Amino acid sequence: MNRAIPDGAVLVILDERGHMLTSPEFASHLGAWRDQARDICFVIGGADGIDPSLRARADLSISFGKMVWPHMMVRVMLTEQIYRAATILGGGPYHRV
Repeated sequence: MNRAIPDGAVLVILDERGHMLTSPEFASHLGAWRDQARDICFVIGGADGIDPSLRARADLSISFGKMVWPHMMVRVMLTEQIYRAATILGGGPYHRV
């Protein structure tokens, strides 16, 4: 797994034990890393979770809730959150009021 992570990239792990962020908080992290010209590598935890050495190396650990989600759903949820973050960072609304 470590070989797949680009050198110098921000490592964000998606794990049920991670922090639950709001969309604006997630956007803030992405915006800061964008402004630093950093690559971001997202790693989704497997059935046995994330290896402790990878967890220790992570810059951020996030969770989409206390429930466990299938990998394909997490990919869709992550894509939606990245889209929302880009919308927020671009000054647009991220939901209807």
